[in-house]
Amino acid sequence: MENSKIIDKREQLKKGQHIALLSTLLILALALLKAFVGYRFNSPLLVADAWHSGADILINLSSLFGLIFASKKKSSKFPYGLYRAETLACLLIGILIAFIGIDLFKEGWHKLFMINSRNGFPVFPIGASIVSCVVASVLAVKQRAIGKAIGSQALLATSQEAFFDIFTSLFVLVGILCVYAQIAYVEGAVIVLIAVLIMKLGIETAWKSIMVLMDANMDTDLKMEIEEKLNQIQGVQGVCDVKIRQSGPFKIVNCIIKTTPSLVLYKSHELADIAENMLLTKYDNIASVFVHVEPEKETIETAVIPVQDKNGLDSILHKHFGRAPYFIILNIGHGLMEIESYLANDFLDKKGHVGVNVVKAIIDYKINLLFVSSIGEISFHMLKNSYVDIIKIDREMSVKEIISLYKENKLDPITRPDKAKINF
Repeated sequence: MENSKIIDKREQLKKGQHIALLSTLLILALALLKAFVGYRFNSPLLVADAWHSGADILINLSSLFGLIFASKKKSSKFPYGLYRAETLACLLIGILIAFIGIDLFKEGWHKLFMINSRNGFPVFPIGASIVSCVVASVLAVKQRAIGKAIGSQALLATSQEAFFDIFTSLFVLVGILCVYAQIAYVEGAVIVLIAVLIMKLGIETAWKSIMVLMDANMDTDLKMEIEEKLNQIQGVQGVCDVKIRQSGPFKIVNCIIKTTPSLVLYKSHELADIAENMLLTKYDNIASVFVHVEPEKETIETAVIPVQDKNGLDSILHKHFGRAPYFIILNIGHGLMEIESYLANDFLDKKGHVGVNVVKAIIDYKINLLFVSSIGEISFHMLKNSYVDIIKIDREMSVKEIISLYKENKLDPITRPDKAKINF
């Protein structure tokens, strides 16, 4: 069964198809207008701008092509979908645009040292340039809004190019006026500038597509953010090997999370599901998440021990979890036994379910271990659902002794609650 998010995303992609098609038709109309006016009224600058618009058409076609394929259902032949069709189209079109820019550069260089005769005020070329500026402004705003909504990199790229087209059309407008004033070198210089911009657009489009097809990590900030979010999940003791790859308008994430070695298999799967669902819910442009769970063998664990007094590592264990006046929170690891803080039991005046309230308080410290003599049923299941290992202590002893015995593997876990103690 398909991920419901993919189905919803497919509906959103249809919006992208509509704006990509509309953009293509409008830019095509602009390109034809500028080409016709440029040839009719002998304005090579406007013709060059028409070629620039033609390059935009090719980019928009790649966006439309990619969005159409990205919205198709997965199949047995393409189990990962056709999202990368957009990237492949961008690569081919980027190469084509670069060659168009090279040809236009040659023409601009030839005209760089030519001065055309004055043929009257260029009303129609100027009008075509102004229309181009207005249409490019409207398209840029619309494309960017929908591109952000559906997470389409191609639409966002075309919106940036549309913003850039505004300034290009303004340069052309100024160039047309300068040519009318018979200012030397301007016409050729503007054509060369447009040609360089076209080549730049083509090379950047092709290069980015190559990086995506080679699974390059294009978003280091997102990688760091994902690591931070995963580390906040209760039960996760570390995150490593986060890999992000772009697939059309979507991102696919692979990562490894570390957890306690004693966690049973079904709880490990549950933890992986929590991590996957969190990322899918948090980020609209992430379509698939693959989480691998591994035991963390060398780590610093956060432990909680109910104690009778605040006497550092010499504090004595309190036999009743919920009725202990204090809880000592400490970090333990290889060669490490460090007190982090004390937590006073603010629930001693409560009549019922004191242990439940204590559990809610200590879980906020993202603990991994709890050392107790016994524990009630409700508290037990709350702790186990929060991926906390519960270790049994048979007699009164100091915190230092408890940790020493734990490091020597001389303590046993509590695998079932004391049903006689409902509240504790």
